[in-house]
Amino acid sequence: MILQHPALYTDLYELTMAQGYFLSGKHEQQANFDYFFRKLPFSGGYVIFAGLSDLLELIESYSFTDDELHYLREQGFREDFLEYLKTFKFQGSIYSVKEGEVVFANEPIVRVEGNILETQLLETILLNTLNFESLIATKASRIVQACNGRPVLDFGLRRAQGLGGLQASKAAVIGGAKGTSNVMAGHLYGTPVSGTMAHSWIQSFEDELTAFRTYARFYPDNSILLVDTYDTLNSGLPNAIKVAKELESEGHKLKAIRLDSGDLAYLARKSRNMLDQAGLDYVQIAASNQLDEHVIKSLMDQNAPIDLFGVGTKLVTAYDDPALDGVYKLSSVNEKPSIKISDNEEKITLPGSKKIIRFHNEDGSFNSDGILLDDESNVDEIFHPYISHQSRKVKEFEARELLHKVVDGGKISANIPAAEESAEYAQKRLSELNQEHKRFDNPHIYKVGLSKQLLKLKEQLIENHRSNESFINR
Repeated sequence: MILQHPALYTDLYELTMAQGYFLSGKHEQQANFDYFFRKLPFSGGYVIFAGLSDLLELIESYSFTDDELHYLREQGFREDFLEYLKTFKFQGSIYSVKEGEVVFANEPIVRVEGNILETQLLETILLNTLNFESLIATKASRIVQACNGRPVLDFGLRRAQGLGGLQASKAAVIGGAKGTSNVMAGHLYGTPVSGTMAHSWIQSFEDELTAFRTYARFYPDNSILLVDTYDTLNSGLPNAIKVAKELESEGHKLKAIRLDSGDLAYLARKSRNMLDQAGLDYVQIAASNQLDEHVIKSLMDQNAPIDLFGVGTKLVTAYDDPALDGVYKLSSVNEKPSIKISDNEEKITLPGSKKIIRFHNEDGSFNSDGILLDDESNVDEIFHPYISHQSRKVKEFEARELLHKVVDGGKISANIPAAEESAEYAQKRLSELNQEHKRFDNPHIYKVGLSKQLLKLKEQLIENHRSNESFINR
């Protein structure tokens, strides 16, 4: 559990609007909100959806304590509204794609239904949780892809943004990391934990060899020796080889050496040669030091003999694209479709209650996604969201619905998956996404279209607003 009491983990305007709904008598109106993001991060071709399991746990414990109500009273909130919040629990329903699903821009991947007050109150915590974890899971999946089957460990806690490091470690596993240095993440989520040593360990001894020997004595079957404190090839490697031979004589094996600076491709090749010549071909080489998918891809292209990657800062901070622009927009009130209009066509929202259909090729790979009104079925064609004369025939493809009810009447109605379970699902789904959508440079755009009925509804509501000279929300 990230927060035991999450109700005040929100923006003030959520509470002021909630009080406004209550005081105006609108709070029992029924509403639908959609969660989606407008732009794919990292100039990539997909997003790994993550954070759902944490969000469901937060919603389950979403209530206001006496101390929190007292604080809101001090902020000027009305007593009748605070009395309402005293027994508040989310009683609505939530539909979502599975955690670990591969998703794309402008798809309503979560739908929240309920009265307008309760659905409004969830906005900030939903965005905070899903945006961040989906971003980190996506970054991790790109790094894992670059490693070409070699394991990745999350080493990022010390560089993470505060307690967000906990969510980052979990999301990294959903994206494909095989373990983490984050002990609390291991404790809470069952994630395998891993760690080696720091340069300070070696510096604290009178010499490097003594430092290695001491560490190996305490951890004879799980030692990874950091070899770059003084001189990687002339000191670190020779001393590591000595300790490895001493471990062999005692019936143990050195697990790995770690490179944390310098030209990693060059040092890895030299280290591999020295280890192999010493008969230590089983000793692996781990690498760290400001790695990301682009650096790792370069190392792989150079055939660097690295067996394991520890990735920190650029993973848990999503260093090159540090925010997913997920939004939470109203799509209907009292079953009447609602739309937000903008001069920027890409910011015009999709009205009504909707679902996502994924169309599959004969080999099981993804072909395209359709966004349909919830009561539609058996569509034959989907249309470009902004260029209506562009369409795609989908009748011959197998269709599978992506949204599933995960909260029903305020009660969690779906299994909350463990991180490893979501990770397995993500890897399966990524294997069904064609390679051209996964490349780092200029990935092919995955086709997402609207049903004819949804497109007509959108156009009709836009025309109604224009003909009535309604205020255009920018």
